[in-house]
Amino acid sequence: MVTIFIRKFRRLFAIKTKFEAFGVIYALAMGAADRGVAYMAHYPGWPGKILALCCTGAVFMAGAKIIDAIDLRAHMGYQD
Repeated sequence: MVTIFIRKFRRLFAIKTKFEAFGVIYALAMGAADRGVAYMAHYPGWPGKILALCCTGAVFMAGAKIIDAIDLRAHMGYQD
């Protein structure tokens, strides 16, 4: 009984489809854009712009990893 509950609870936090992945990537991008604006306000000039660029670059790398993981799970035939 407890293991069934834990399995169902775990599935709530698993990204199973590309639609869910794009939703997570969108949320990451919104947070990174906000953080980038805060960096540019706090560090004027080129240091703030570099930090803002790093924020957006991190989203691109994380998004690529998430999409690759979804494709790999589909290729290997995992069923959640």
